[in-house]
Amino acid sequence: MFKRFSISLSLACCLSTLLFPFQSVSGEVVHPDVDKVCQQVGRKLASVSTKECLKLEYLPPRYYSVNGRAILETHFPASEGNKDAPRILFIGGIHGDEYSSVSVTFKWLKTLQRYHSGTFDWHFLPVLNPDGLLQRKSTRVNANKVDLNRNFRPAPEFPEPLAHWQKRAKKRLRYYPGHQPLSEPESRVIHQLIDSYKPTVIVSVHAPHGILDFDGGIQPPRKLGPLHLRQLGTYPGSLGNYGWFVKNIPVVTIELPYAGIMPKKKDVDKMWTDLVRWLKYKAKRNAGAVAAVDGVSNSVDR
Repeated sequence: MFKRFSISLSLACCLSTLLFPFQSVSGEVVHPDVDKVCQQVGRKLASVSTKECLKLEYLPPRYYSVNGRAILETHFPASEGNKDAPRILFIGGIHGDEYSSVSVTFKWLKTLQRYHSGTFDWHFLPVLNPDGLLQRKSTRVNANKVDLNRNFRPAPEFPEPLAHWQKRAKKRLRYYPGHQPLSEPESRVIHQLIDSYKPTVIVSVHAPHGILDFDGGIQPPRKLGPLHLRQLGTYPGSLGNYGWFVKNIPVVTIELPYAGIMPKKKDVDKMWTDLVRWLKYKAKRNAGAVAAVDGVSNSVDR
């Protein structure tokens, strides 16, 4: 039954692309599956309008959630000839009940759309868990009731996520890691993008701890705006564990102060400029001197 449903869902997604490849919304050409998600995001979040969501240029949908919602992707490529540009995989909304994670990611996308210089190559997934977010009562977990941030493969020296959940997490349902790593289509999106996109750094936005976490072998940023570095340790099956200990890619985890309240605009802006400064510093050997870098002018102190 499950296999038949999955095949039917995949066929439906493909047929919708073939039969109704694009539609025009407010003068912009938008894939209907993207339009549907943006309409739902606009109704769900007070801080992100449907129009704001649709103003971004998305890739034609390649990935879908358990319930068949498109997982939005937008790409800001490095400038032509900048083959050594750092690649940043940026993820919002792994947990559907962390509204600010999605909202702030869209605000930074708006900044990047305006200021992108081509110094870095950015790949954004602003709503990784649309099923968790876009229901009447949003949930941390996806439609299969799996915590996507516990559904990745652990490093060999870490326990299996399911065994850890059973023994140490007291079987709390909101942290259920799934019956096996990468069992969920949403976590497999990250797995596939890591292998194909080969990011230099992964940035993931969460709430509500109000700190900056980091997994990696390089010097982390000490703070991003009001968020100060406080490394919490790595959980089996988490993206931080998978990104760094399995794939050797540093993972910056931004923990906003509140899940349901947006930070002040000045803090949103400062977090972004601090992040870009840190990325610029880490990439200095390859990036060279530039007049402006994705919303941060060269007049700021380095």
